[in-house]
Amino acid sequence: MPEAYIVEAARTAGGKRNGALAGWHPADMAAEVLNALTDRSGIDPAAIEDVIMGCVTQAGEQSFAFGRNAVLASRLPQSVPAVTIDRQCGSSQQAIQFAAQAVMSGTQDVVIAAGGESMTRVPMFTNMTLHAQAGLGTGPFSERIQQRFGVKTFSQFEGAEMIARNYGFDRETLDRFALESHLKASAATAAGAFEAEIVPLPIEGGMHTRDEGIREGATLEGIASVKLLSEGGVLSAASASQICDGASGVLVVSERALKQHGLTPLARIVNLTVTAGDPVIMLEEPIPATRKALARAGMTIGEIDLYEVNEAFAPIPLAWLQAIGADPARLNVNGGAIALGHPLGASGTKLMTTLIHALRARGKRYGLQTMCEGGGMANVTIIEAL
Repeated sequence: MPEAYIVEAARTAGGKRNGALAGWHPADMAAEVLNALTDRSGIDPAAIEDVIMGCVTQAGEQSFAFGRNAVLASRLPQSVPAVTIDRQCGSSQQAIQFAAQAVMSGTQDVVIAAGGESMTRVPMFTNMTLHAQAGLGTGPFSERIQQRFGVKTFSQFEGAEMIARNYGFDRETLDRFALESHLKASAATAAGAFEAEIVPLPIEGGMHTRDEGIREGATLEGIASVKLLSEGGVLSAASASQICDGASGVLVVSERALKQHGLTPLARIVNLTVTAGDPVIMLEEPIPATRKALARAGMTIGEIDLYEVNEAFAPIPLAWLQAIGADPARLNVNGGAIALGHPLGASGTKLMTTLIHALRARGKRYGLQTMCEGGGMANVTIIEAL
């Protein structure tokens, strides 16, 4: 089977809600990543055959063919098409997988997989809540769905609490994990680990080059003081991913394109997996998805050098570690979404960008990325750093 390669991977530094990137229109922000991918690779922009853009809240400034708008806001020629996809938090990870499938099928040779989300300017769930306020429709979960699963709605917060209970995680365990995320992200930033992957964005007073959500000097006591999300629960905002503005992307090409355009690959795609399970507990699906991906790749978790498991909530990567029997020292080595932010549709290519750069910086070979996703889905992508 033909191979798919990643030749560039870049992301913006995360911006807090109403923070450094609040002034950026999301199409312009995503466009800057598209520009960076083409500039850094040196490829002729006209050679790009498609842009696959992940975005979750496709409303307002992120509506009306958001991916195409990002292309139109970029320096890419108008001949470059684009499509916008929603697989919830895994949207841009799915963009990678669709891009790789296009390349591996031989139907395309050069595809950008990307994601963009301004959670400041297009707040989460407004594609549903604004319709409800206007009296339009009854919401995304029909009566048939409600009857089938015995719930009125599906809640990621309740799902995370269910996982914490099922795996026996108390609040202190989750708070300690959250603290580690901040400590690792802070250390990585101080060491310059993110410099090669970040696309600087001009903001008032300078350039935005540092992830804004990292809490310097974070302490367990400070995290423990944050109010719980629900009475009797164990989760707080401090042990959940941060609302974040950002964009990210990777350039996926065929072996033919490597030779034709003189490109140097950063990584090779080894396995693409997506699965679905219980939509009520919702966020546990990375576990069976990882087992399936490893089996299909003919690998064991011990052969994977680094893992990026999205820190949507602290119980998710902790449950994954326990169920898979993975090494905690290889998990989210530069911190995760609790510290760095979770810009929804941009998180898939954001995590992949960090994973590739972390593997190469350490001289390691194999990496695995997985995301929990709304509706009880999960993507897993295994790569080999080159």
